[in-house]
Amino acid sequence: MRYPQGGGLTAERQQFREELRGQAAERFARGEPSSAIAKDLRVSVRSVQRWRRTWDEGGPRALCSRGPASLPRLNEKQFAQLEAELAKGSAAHGWEDQRWTLARVKTVIGRRFHMTYTVQGLRKLLMRNGGSCQVPARRAMERDDEAVAGWVKEVWPCVDGSRRPVGPGWSSRTKPDSP
Repeated sequence: MRYPQGGGLTAERQQFREELRGQAAERFARGEPSSAIAKDLRVSVRSVQRWRRTWDEGGPRALCSRGPASLPRLNEKQFAQLEAELAKGSAAHGWEDQRWTLARVKTVIGRRFHMTYTVQGLRKLLMRNGGSCQVPARRAMERDDEAVAGWVKEVWPCVDGSRRPVGPGWSSRTKPDSP
């Protein structure tokens, strides 16, 4: 589960998980089976088996948390600078339109901070920091409503009227009147 504070678990949840592993370590020492431990602690058997292997190799201290697996590569100051760059618009960075795609944001990060992200990693970074996926408006800025109205009035009736008249059909090769 992710949280808006940068991802990972809250401090309370980390403490809870640590206590679960501690309880499992005590039960490993008593020789209880993994399935019983998993059922009582309400975790998967596979997690208990992984904890048991770790416990066998390093004892109860090996089950202690070592902190987050990785820290975000862009710190808060750099992320604020990135937001300022994005606020300038994509045209200010050399693109013809004002759309920000993940690939374009990735390019800006590479140019500005000299680091690379995968597109998926960049998406996660932006989502953790309050970003959202947005779809552009369905109408082009260059849309000419008068030309559209003229087309609907003049061209569409010709296209719409060229279809075969819809009437009752018959899927059989024989006619319905034949004996």
